[in-house]
Amino acid sequence: MEEELEPVKNVICQLTDSEGTPLDGPMSVKLNVGPQQLHLIVNTLLKNLSSMHLLLTLRDAAVMNFEERLPYSFYILDQELLVPLETFLQKNKVSVEKVLPIVYQPQAIFRIRPVSRCSATISGHSEAVLSVAFSPDGRHLASGSGDTTVRLWDLNTQTPMFTCTAWSPDGKHLVSGSKAGELMCWEPQTGKPSGNPLTGHKKWITGIAWEPLHLSAPSRRFVSCSKDGDARIWDIVLKKCVIVLSGHTLAVTCVKWGGDGHIYTGSQDCTIKVWETTQGKLIRELKGHGHWVNTLALSTEYVLRTGAFDHTGKQYSSPEEMKKVALERYNKMRGGAPERLVSGSDDFTMFLWEPAVSKHPKTRMTGHQQLVNHVYFSPDGHFIASASFDKSVKLWNGSTGQFVAAFRGHVGPVYQVSWSADSRLLLSGSKDSTLKIWDIRTKKLREDLPGHADEVYAVDWSPDGEKVASGGKDRVLKLWMG
Repeated sequence: MEEELEPVKNVICQLTDSEGTPLDGPMSVKLNVGPQQLHLIVNTLLKNLSSMHLLLTLRDAAVMNFEERLPYSFYILDQELLVPLETFLQKNKVSVEKVLPIVYQPQAIFRIRPVSRCSATISGHSEAVLSVAFSPDGRHLASGSGDTTVRLWDLNTQTPMFTCTAWSPDGKHLVSGSKAGELMCWEPQTGKPSGNPLTGHKKWITGIAWEPLHLSAPSRRFVSCSKDGDARIWDIVLKKCVIVLSGHTLAVTCVKWGGDGHIYTGSQDCTIKVWETTQGKLIRELKGHGHWVNTLALSTEYVLRTGAFDHTGKQYSSPEEMKKVALERYNKMRGGAPERLVSGSDDFTMFLWEPAVSKHPKTRMTGHQQLVNHVYFSPDGHFIASASFDKSVKLWNGSTGQFVAAFRGHVGPVYQVSWSADSRLLLSGSKDSTLKIWDIRTKKLREDLPGHADEVYAVDWSPDGEKVASGGKDRVLKLWMG
């Protein structure tokens, strides 16, 4: 005779998205419910599944493998739910007397495999490799070096197409900046410069950003910033500077062109300035850092960089079509929330901002013991990764700025990070000569990639997810594959 099972208790839950918008009303769910069942409930409420399908599959969820097709992850009090509710609530001592808020976040349906081996070591530069950047479609790679050259590589043959670094989001142009303050435009198809150098800056170029494709197609305008304290907007058709953004009192260290059309500049004068781009007027100043601002990142940066291109590799026939797809991708990624900006500084802190909403920071993010060198939002905007001279990489909630995890393993300062297109893996490059890949779900090291003979200054993960490029002090470029 079968034993009678104890009746399973219930808890009242409220599902919300990451911005706090409720999905339906509070609901009573059993304490033995886990992520698989919640995934089915969310899909049903969002009309992705029928109610009949929900009834059929809730019974079988325990035996079905949802790992490969789980499009949502769930968070309670900023911690991911990976076990049944009862186990989680007991372990974390969460009260069930009140309504339990559960945040659901969509995940990428496709999966990127971690790279695990060096597929090519490419020499050619005579000085350290300082930057590496894949084209938006992932087919070409540009590398910039202290030897004052930019090399454009054909990734099929792994040879330099030309010794000729920011790609336009339509993939039609590449711009490089020099220590002399000159900017050069290149045609990726021919590898030849398109015209003479663009002059105007008095000191070396520290950053370049293109106008988003959903605002202007084909790509035509880009902004550069320099140690001379200015940022300049250039038109590649007119081949001249059209607007000068003056106002910083010290070197401008970084620049971003946001999806709402505003330009953000970070400076050694400890401020971040927000500019409109028709006349170059200063519209907002973001203050709070106590030392140089080193790095800026936008929550929408990944879709702005890749424009209309995604992991499928689809090509487009007209600028109008690219603009339409780029706008759809931007709106989908942004949702109803304002664009967020994160800044990292020599004062060891980061700030999370919503510049369209307020000139005051949303959150001050502390925890690094040394200067913050690089910050980067995950492609889905759910996380922020930060790299620091304290040898750690830290992970933060992309909406609230709350600390999530620290990745330790590097034995030297971490210079740069890059995300896989599905936001599940994070790549870091360090002074210790290694690259490391971290698993966001388990918060553990996934791959250790030694191979460089010296410090790794620059890393990039291709938008198609298939390859990683790295460069550094040993003057070689390495390509890594799965």
